[in-house]
Amino acid sequence: MGIFSRLKTLISSNVNDLINKAEKPEKMLNQLLIDMNEQLIESKKAVALAIADEKKLERELQNQEAQAREWERKAMLAVQAGKDDLAKEALLRRQEYENNAAEYRKQWEAQKASVEKLKEALRELQNKIEEAQRKKNLLIARAKRAEAQQKIQSTISSVSGNRTAFDAFDRMAQKVDQMEAEAEAAKELEDVSADASLEKRFAELEKSDASADRMLLELKEKMKALPDKS
Repeated sequence: MGIFSRLKTLISSNVNDLINKAEKPEKMLNQLLIDMNEQLIESKKAVALAIADEKKLERELQNQEAQAREWERKAMLAVQAGKDDLAKEALLRRQEYENNAAEYRKQWEAQKASVEKLKEALRELQNKIEEAQRKKNLLIARAKRAEAQQKIQSTISSVSGNRTAFDAFDRMAQKVDQMEAEAEAAKELEDVSADASLEKRFAELEKSDASADRMLLELKEKMKALPDKS
């Protein structure tokens, strides 16, 4: 099962450190998936080699069993020919191949069991990588939302801790209010001045008419007092 040791290293504390230091979750997730798929390819190659070894042992087992059957056939021929000594030699050779076949069978069965475990581990690995691929986009979206929330919170904290800009804004608003009030006051004074000027003109006119009437009346009175020349 040592073929998966590199994948185990991939998810070790070293990778955890990289994740903790990662500034761009999307980039890190993509790289992790690339690494996982590379390990999957390497694992498939290792499993393929294990399967090849199993097939080789199986072929050798079949060859030993075939040789044992062949020497048994030769022993039978020797018996039929009345050559028991030769038959014994053939039987001893058959026994040798049978012993070899029994040993190869043990090795083949052990290798076959190991290969089945490797295949199962490989399927599990592939399923996990496919699951990671499906989760990647969701994790990236969550990371972007979290990053946006952090920026907003940072801005709020910055504003709360430093109100210089907002204080300046409020002072400027007050200044604009003052400027508007002064402009309205100036206009009101101008209107008052205009009204006063108009009233003064009418007052002078009325005063002028009254003076003329008085002088005319005085003249008429003076003329009455003069001696009648007729």
